[in-house]
Amino acid sequence: MNRILIVEDEERIASFVQKGLRANGFTTTAVADGDAAYEYALTGGFDLVVLDIGLPGRDGFTVLRELREARVTTPVIVLTARDSVRDTVAGLEGGADDWMTKPFRFEELLARVRLRLRTAARAPEVTVLRSGPLTLDLRTRRARSEGRTVDLTAREFVLLELFLRHPGQVLSREQILSHVWGYDFDPGSNIVDVYVRALRKKLGARQVETVRGMGYRLPTW
Repeated sequence: MNRILIVEDEERIASFVQKGLRANGFTTTAVADGDAAYEYALTGGFDLVVLDIGLPGRDGFTVLRELREARVTTPVIVLTARDSVRDTVAGLEGGADDWMTKPFRFEELLARVRLRLRTAARAPEVTVLRSGPLTLDLRTRRARSEGRTVDLTAREFVLLELFLRHPGQVLSREQILSHVWGYDFDPGSNIVDVYVRALRKKLGARQVETVRGMGYRLPTW
């Protein structure tokens, strides 16, 4: 059963979409602000996102951009009252898979949802991330470093996944805090440094590099 995240701050529209999708066999979750949308979508627990643009907190454009920067490939259908060509182009170029304007017919939304799910199902699913001697199996949640199996905590797993999805890219402490600990993080915390040290201890000191004054990166091999 496909799982769909509905991001809509107008309760009437959210309820209408949710009831229609559930009646057609989908499992749905509805949230009303951009911050919650980002956190839910980041979990990877959904097969498709129906996303409004005008949201409290992060707007839809920001949610979409940050999800794609985090390498979240879940299909996104934008459902919005904005109908200008400029907004449509910005949304599609920003990573949206489809764009619908309000008012809309539910039958058309349903057809587009089914089309995007069929298209996504044909794409090969990445289940193992690799970089040099490091591998991370996203299904079993097991890491291996230079032939050794490494046990990770839940946070360490998310942190290593972030590094493996961005090999060679310098990630600032703020980026890591936002991705691993959520949007309500304390920017003055040293928790990132603590967890990087823990990863180095388990994986090997060479696996995560410090870029002075900027952050951390996984070396390219």
